[in-house]
Amino acid sequence: MPRFNERTLPGTVTTATAAPQDAPAPAPAAAPAPNRRATLALTSAATAVALMTYTAPMVTLPQTAAALHTPLSAQAWLLNGTPLGLAALLLVAGSLADDYGRRRIFVAGTFALGITTALGALTTNTWLFTLARIAQGGASAALLASSLGLIVHAFPDPRGRLHATGVWGAFVSGGIALGPVVTGAIPNWRLSYGVLAAAALIVAALSTRALSESRAPRGGRPDLAGAVTFGLALVSLVAALTLGRDGWLRAPVGLLLLATVALLGLFVVLERRTATPMIDLSLLRRPRFLASSAGGLFTGLAVIGLFSFLPALLQQTLGLSAMETAWLFLLWSGLSFAVALQARRLAGRVSPRIQLAIGFVLHAGGTLAMLGAIGAGSWPRLLPGLLIAGVGSGLLNAALPLLSVESVPPQRAAMGSGAQQTFRYIGSCAGVALTIALATSSAGGLARGADIAMLVSAGLALLAAVGVVALRERAA
Repeated sequence: MPRFNERTLPGTVTTATAAPQDAPAPAPAAAPAPNRRATLALTSAATAVALMTYTAPMVTLPQTAAALHTPLSAQAWLLNGTPLGLAALLLVAGSLADDYGRRRIFVAGTFALGITTALGALTTNTWLFTLARIAQGGASAALLASSLGLIVHAFPDPRGRLHATGVWGAFVSGGIALGPVVTGAIPNWRLSYGVLAAAALIVAALSTRALSESRAPRGGRPDLAGAVTFGLALVSLVAALTLGRDGWLRAPVGLLLLATVALLGLFVVLERRTATPMIDLSLLRRPRFLASSAGGLFTGLAVIGLFSFLPALLQQTLGLSAMETAWLFLLWSGLSFAVALQARRLAGRVSPRIQLAIGFVLHAGGTLAMLGAIGAGSWPRLLPGLLIAGVGSGLLNAALPLLSVESVPPQRAAMGSGAQQTFRYIGSCAGVALTIALATSSAGGLARGADIAMLVSAGLALLAAVGVVALRERAA
């Protein structure tokens, strides 16, 4: 498209005099260099708001469920709406950002997050709230996938990129830390959603002028068929895991799991045939990409799945208030933020893959240290485990974004980020549903069920540590 100052303006008189044949053609104007500080500040701020919105129901789940008349069997949907939207749309959002403009997708996603969060505050029943949360997840997918693409464009040098991805990863932990505190401090959960909505709209407004556009167009149309198929597969999986708490051998659960497998098979076929796939399946032959994807999947499954429901579990079993629970979990999430912010100092000493493994081992150790605390009715017994697991979470949040952008070509950074985060929130959806099913279906009550959920979380984390270590340096 020609630029405005190259067009003939109305009323301009043109002459037949030609420019000399040997006059040099004007050089194309260089794209303005991105403002590094503004890019990092705004992408980090939007990421923090998205994660605050994500974690908002964790400490307000009892009040929200009561206001919406949500039975225990359906509470997984209150927590799983946002990760479902994230997992379904992160891949397509990353591809759209690379093809049509990362700033454009980032601003649209941040603005949509503000609108959908405000709508969530106005809902009156479980399904409307869940739909609003799914829409929040879709909006968050747009801003999260494009934010790392904007960072890679603004920080092309390895040292600067290492610093920027470390800060961005720290704000993932920061959003998780602040979300429960903000929502717990505000007496009305609906009002807390209004505050988060206003924050998202402010960041969107600032981003329209402060960010520079970048893209890596491939041509072709968005992979809408792949996005729909993948989204339906995730809905089917989450529904199966949610219904499983009432019996894993029932026909509806089996049919939903079969539908998940069939839809995922169809998704693979569609991705192989389309010219512009949501995800380049050839990347699955790269061990580094596999490590990034597995790290994201098991972070969601083992870490996010457990800690999404544990605050509500503590309120139900130990009688803690929303604010007391928020302060308790600030030990975990706040330490995670601090560790993620400082983890860039490990560059050159510890590879992101090994850092992932250490993070998973620490999560497993911290989770095992919390066993029996709920049954004993003692929240102080949770403290050592929360601190150990917080360090592990910080290492995971610092290593995952760096590994995700290193595992793909630079021009596909948003897609690489979207892929890693897609697996992360697939794991989160499954992990939340599995944690609730394990914690609430035990014959020994919630305390016994919580211990079972913690054991499963620790086992999954140790399995992930072994898996990422096994993907050796041929990935490099």
